Amino acid sequence: MFDFDILQDLIKTEALASVEDEYNKKIIVLEEPGNHQQSAYTLTIRNVPDDIIAFKADAFPPPNNIFKNSKGECKRADYVVIASDDRANWIVHIEMKSGKGDSEKEVEQQLRGAQCLVAYCRAIGQEFWQEPAFLEKKNYQQRFIRVKNIRVAKRPTLIEPKSGRHDRPEHMLKINAPARGSLQFKELVGKP
Repeated sequence: MFDFDILQDLIKTEALASVEDEYNKKIIVLEEPGNHQQSAYTLTIRNVPDDIIAFKADAFPPPNNIFKNSKGECKRADYVVIASDDRANWIVHIEMKSGKGDSEKEVEQQLRGAQCLVAYCRAIGQEFWQEPAFLEKKNYQQRFIRVKNIRVAKRPTLIEPKSGRHDRPEHMLKINAPARGSLQFKELVGKP
């Protein structure tokens, strides 16, 4: 898919999540660095499609010098995963929390901010690469996910039941304590 060529050209290597081979299947490893309050942690997504790119959305500096941030418009989720498999093209926005995390409203704002970052990338590809169909919304299914309690050991993964798709920030898929810090790609995207 041509969009992946532009994304590889557009996004710096330092912002990309690592894509690795494990037992002849691809995985991506999403890393959150530690700070003085918490240690680093990772989330592994297994059985990802061949066409995939994941980047650290919160590496993009918040526009605090321009926006007032009165509605959380300067926030960003941790990662954006763009993938294509035999079922659909996907844009997956992921916010990760090592513990219980922030309020649902704040997570929703972070997911919306990541969605805005993708819109910005779309505009960059369309204008600077002269590709009007780059990341065109109608060609992608969007998913919004909050994963919390990543470092909790020996607990079964709990995926909160929900009605409908998690295709809007306010209908995010809520995953609690993923087993061994790992999830399957199909769990994240669900049905097209």
